[in-house]
Amino acid sequence: MSTFGGLNTAYRGLTAAQQAINLAGQNIANSATPGYTRQRIEQSAIGAPGRTGVNPGGAQAGQGVSVDGIARLGNTFLDAGVRNTAAASGYATVRSTEMQRLEDSLHEPGEHGISTALHSFWASWQGVANHPGESAPASVLLEAAATLSETVSAGYGALDAQWSRVRGEAAASVTELNAAAGRVANLNAQIRSTLAAGGSANELIDARSQITESIASLSGGSVRVNADGTADVFIGGNALVSGTSVRPLTLAGPTSLSTAATPVQLEWADRPGTAVNLDGGELAGAVSLLAPSNGSGTGGVIAQTADAYNSFATQLMSEVNAIHRTGQSSNGATGLDFFTSTPGLPAAMSIRVVPTNAAAIATGAVGSGALDGSVADRLSNIGSAASSPDVLWSGVVSAIGMASRAAQQHSQLADAAGVSAVVHRNSGSGVSLDEENISLLAGQHAYQAAARVMTAIDEALDVLINRTGLVGR
Repeated sequence: MSTFGGLNTAYRGLTAAQQAINLAGQNIANSATPGYTRQRIEQSAIGAPGRTGVNPGGAQAGQGVSVDGIARLGNTFLDAGVRNTAAASGYATVRSTEMQRLEDSLHEPGEHGISTALHSFWASWQGVANHPGESAPASVLLEAAATLSETVSAGYGALDAQWSRVRGEAAASVTELNAAAGRVANLNAQIRSTLAAGGSANELIDARSQITESIASLSGGSVRVNADGTADVFIGGNALVSGTSVRPLTLAGPTSLSTAATPVQLEWADRPGTAVNLDGGELAGAVSLLAPSNGSGTGGVIAQTADAYNSFATQLMSEVNAIHRTGQSSNGATGLDFFTSTPGLPAAMSIRVVPTNAAAIATGAVGSGALDGSVADRLSNIGSAASSPDVLWSGVVSAIGMASRAAQQHSQLADAAGVSAVVHRNSGSGVSLDEENISLLAGQHAYQAAARVMTAIDEALDVLINRTGLVGR
């Protein structure tokens, strides 16, 4: 081995220690960077050169250290766990948020809710029964009836607006999903070329990991890392991203609550009509909310509630009109409707009051005279019946309240699982400042020691080269 080989060994030690110091600094600098995964120097010892010749000279020392690469201390299983919990949390959060908004739109209990309007409406009929034909109680009744019909229409309108908003947000999420898939494909190309050139793509992989987590939060799915460093993203068992290729998605189906007889669904742009089976994410939550109603009551909660509004409005009109038609007004008119709605439109949307004054309100039985209030009295007692519109509406409110509470609990549990998964992953891949300070000190001492070796060899060579043969002169 050459005398100068020791210098090369010391130099290798210097460069390895310097890279360790630089990497510790990189980890410390990014300790608060979202998505950053700590890195570690991978190095190995370089053995002694092969011995040749008749007299190889005995055992020889190695030739120093080799920096083989910079490892990213991530864990694919923990990353998958974070994506899975993000998908579950995204699904539960959307449903919980929209269920709370739906519950809030009922205004129950409260002075602006249908229950309060119903109570005032039935009480007003009792006032008319006590004073048939008089304008003051009739005016109170007409005002209470108008308030009730407007409250029902406003509630249905709020559902219609909520459905359209959720539909629009879902379409925007699909656009965001396609854009994220495009960014993953671009990063795949950069990572593959960087690794092929022998470079470190750790920061690029961190960026891709963050994007795949956002994709999971939007639509669920899974990720498969390939041997060349690229990652494929799958949704519903099919590839959204394959290497550097992207297969875009689109949202299809009805665009308004009134036409929501068929499902809103996520489809591949190149295969229209074929639904993508989502296993979680915000889009799955939105699609479940936008589903049409069905006879079993397990359809989309917005459409099911809209049907409940219509059933309530239809029953209210039917029961009030059925009794109102049996009576006569103060001017002798009979067969009068009190409520009506527009044909072809949902009853809850178009319900309105027919009479405009006391003369158009049927208060007494036919032939009983203008002072009879028996029909008005019967109308005032509708709300106390076992199958009244009040009971129907109370059941709707209770069902929505329980569903909203269940959705909130599900969201809380999913969020807690997501936080736990992130903490578990970060415990292994996150930056520890204490650990990095130790690495920094170790690198510093290693650098100083390697420099001391180089100085010692330099001094020895100086004696050998410049002072050999000077003894005795």
